[in-house]
Amino acid sequence: MLLSKIKIRQSLSLKVLLTSLAFSIIIAAVIGISVHNRVATTIINEKIAISKVETANALYLAQGHFNIARFQDDSGLNKVVQDFITSSREDGSLSGRETVILPFAKSGNEQSVYQTVPTLLVLDSIPKSFREQVRQADEVLDKRVTIRYSDGKEFPGFLIGGKLNIPRTGVYEIYYLFKLDAQYQSISVITWTLFAAGLLLVLLIGLSTQFVIRQVVSPVQQAAAVAEKFTQGDLTSRMSVSSDDELASLGNSFNEMAVSIQQQIARLENLSMLQQRFVSDVSHELRTPLTTLRMAAEVIYEQKGNFDTNIARSSELLINQIDRFELLLSDLLEVSRFDAEAAALGVVNFDIANLVKKTVDYLHPSKSALFEVLTPAEPIQIEGDPRRIERILRNLITNAVDHGEGKKVQVQIKTSENEVAIGVRDYGLGFNEEDAPYLFDRFWRADPSRARTSGGTGLGLSIALEDAKLHQGQLLAWGKPQHGAHFVLTLPKLHGNSVQSFPIALVPDDLISTANKI
Repeated sequence: MLLSKIKIRQSLSLKVLLTSLAFSIIIAAVIGISVHNRVATTIINEKIAISKVETANALYLAQGHFNIARFQDDSGLNKVVQDFITSSREDGSLSGRETVILPFAKSGNEQSVYQTVPTLLVLDSIPKSFREQVRQADEVLDKRVTIRYSDGKEFPGFLIGGKLNIPRTGVYEIYYLFKLDAQYQSISVITWTLFAAGLLLVLLIGLSTQFVIRQVVSPVQQAAAVAEKFTQGDLTSRMSVSSDDELASLGNSFNEMAVSIQQQIARLENLSMLQQRFVSDVSHELRTPLTTLRMAAEVIYEQKGNFDTNIARSSELLINQIDRFELLLSDLLEVSRFDAEAAALGVVNFDIANLVKKTVDYLHPSKSALFEVLTPAEPIQIEGDPRRIERILRNLITNAVDHGEGKKVQVQIKTSENEVAIGVRDYGLGFNEEDAPYLFDRFWRADPSRARTSGGTGLGLSIALEDAKLHQGQLLAWGKPQHGAHFVLTLPKLHGNSVQSFPIALVPDDLISTANKI
């Protein structure tokens, strides 16, 4: 059932076909039921009306004969009555009926009582309330009833009742019970005919809808297939166009769009390759002159004691800027390796807790009071590339110090069964929520100013993210203006595994505790 629902959701042609069939079934059912009820009502009412008129005429003629026979003797009157009873039972124009004659009033000089009830007929088929109505009426009445027999058989039918005044005997009730078997058989034939016609109509509508769907939906399906091939990298796929209608215009427009996209992708790929090649070539070409510059700068820096104050200060600035230049060049070379997919891991087993402590001590040995390092007492052995993980930590810790505004920086390590997480938390500037998607972009900096004395090249976090991905790890960031930032690096303990849980929550615990108190 669930699979069928999924198929219906994913197939436009199936949705259209099922919707068309559903509407056609509803329309056919409404029309069929209306026609059936109208025809059935007409057949039954016509039968009742005709029978009522014929019965009224027969009773009128019979009453006329009785009125004439009143002048005859008793034997003559009795013969007229018996002939009427016999003719009522055998009258072909009123075939398929039962006749019941019952006395309900007697005169003081009556000589005999006439009464006839079919042998098997259950007299309760004539409701007492209807008999009361007939006794009080001056015309024939009709009523729908179920005709029951003593052998258990029942038939749908109707009842017509009237009165006869037999001379010297009294007033009699006369009832004709008509069966509707033939009419209901005709209605049954009509019902099955309407059902077959409705079924055929629904089938024809379904076939015509399917034909229209193929003409309309097929180009859409073809466009979807071509688009899917595009996403898979086949940029040469095109829609086939064989007509001049609106769908052909759609196909031509789609093909033109595909050509434009292919050209744009090719242009962007070419630009990307040129950019990567430019970065790689420039990075390699700058290493030789930079090495020469460093050698000359170190010679000048070593002799700064022999220079005046301004020149000595210039030698210090020169060394600092060359250090920054080397860092930028190193980052550019690493980026070019990632772009060329040439970056490789040197996997060893090492204690990451010790690596975190060494990184903090190495980066800021004079600012030990600024850091709060929370690490387990026991070693935490993992498999990974310590050089790349140290570079991630160096970037995160340096970033926290640069933007921490001199406030404390917290570094903590937590582990789970298969993962280890390092969180670096500062309480400085933080960053806006809209800046979060760009933190790990190359050359992007939250501070647009280029005059900052601190901060790196804008490549540190992007390289850290690539290093984390090489380890099948996760590097996530949280920040809030004036509440600081929190970077969490989560790595699998064993090389080749992926991260399944996060021992350190991305939102800092102190923020969660404050929110709960509020």
